[in-house]
Amino acid sequence: MSQPAKQQATLGAANRWRRYGIAFATLVNKEVTRFSRIWVQTILPSAITTTLYFVIFGRLIGDRIGPMGGLAYIDFIVPGLVLMAVIINAYSNVVSSFYSSKFSRYIEELLVSPVPNWVILAGYVAGGVARGVTVGIVVIIVAAFFTEFRLHDLSVTLLILLLTAVLFALGGFINAVYANSFDDISIVPTFVLAPLTYLGGVFYSIDLLPQPWQTLSLVNPILYMINAFRYGLLGVTDIPLGIAFLITIAFILALGYYSLSLLRRGVGIKQ
Repeated sequence: MSQPAKQQATLGAANRWRRYGIAFATLVNKEVTRFSRIWVQTILPSAITTTLYFVIFGRLIGDRIGPMGGLAYIDFIVPGLVLMAVIINAYSNVVSSFYSSKFSRYIEELLVSPVPNWVILAGYVAGGVARGVTVGIVVIIVAAFFTEFRLHDLSVTLLILLLTAVLFALGGFINAVYANSFDDISIVPTFVLAPLTYLGGVFYSIDLLPQPWQTLSLVNPILYMINAFRYGLLGVTDIPLGIAFLITIAFILALGYYSLSLLRRGVGIKQ
């Protein structure tokens, strides 16, 4: 290839990646603007709900339960409550936003644009992560008024927070692809996410469970994320840290691949 041709190819690649960057930033800006404008509906409810959890379970019931995992009960439940808010909000942001784009038919404009599917997916997922992390930070601030926990490992805390938000943002995307009505986008959070989260060790250590329930709990992927996050915040965990990260990343890769496959085939979109 001649030198001018190489320069032309390099310039073309640079322009292409610049176009991808603009598309990604536009999608993220849309998503962030969307949930921040209605913060009373997207951010405030988690702060209020968490406050109630701390008052009821932490203060009123926690003193009667006693220490859990070598920690005061109110400290023990902090990681689970934070990650529960992250899971719900990352999932909800993507499922509601992407389904709205289908319902309003402006998803077609994205599909015909010169932007690859992975950029579209990354934009929606990044918006879900932004909301999940924002709410997570708000919940941590609320927790600071009730507890005196000290951060044990910042890198583990941030990494598992981001990975969890990415995973459930992908889950929200898949739910939105298959949803045919607004009722469909509430089925999974109500009948799948809520039970898995509450049974994922938010309020208890799985060491307290008898067999076979202790072994059955290991099937729940949320258990691994909550325990990894608990290690990052408090330094205690019921699950080996390496296994927790391995399972979380494996689920991300699987859901990411499946999401791109759905976009490529136009499932639930091209009708």
